[in-house]
Amino acid sequence: MSAATPFVHRNLPRLLLEAREAVMQHTRPSLREHGLSDQQWRVLRVLGEHAGDPAGVETGRIAREALLLGPSLTGVLARMERDGLIQRERCPQDARRTVVRATTAGLKLVRNLSTTIEAHYAWMEERLGEAQLARLYVLLDRVIALEQPLEIESEPAE
Repeated sequence: MSAATPFVHRNLPRLLLEAREAVMQHTRPSLREHGLSDQQWRVLRVLGEHAGDPAGVETGRIAREALLLGPSLTGVLARMERDGLIQRERCPQDARRTVVRATTAGLKLVRNLSTTIEAHYAWMEERLGEAQLARLYVLLDRVIALEQPLEIESEPAE
């Protein structure tokens, strides 16, 4: 039996995880300094990006954009609410849904952390070059889009 593997390409999922961990090594100390987990930061970042939406953000959207499964998100939101970083309420249009908003304290944390995170991104851009970092973003977006399940087109009504 041959010791060689049948793989031709490098392990892309592992490389993407390694890249994520390499970037997060610079972010995590700041998150921990403020008592945040990676998941809590992802939720706050989503809420910060949608802070201008007076209706708040539905939990399903937060789960998708923060890449968290529903049961995990429930626990994360409970801790964040306890810590005064978010507010949750029933959606006025549909009581089955919950909307979330960052509190003033939560948004202040987003602003404080964004300074550190943006400085790291600027450092990366300086090292890689603006064009190469832009290409990286484009390639990652293309890989994500490529791997999304195809939407089944509904048949036209007659």
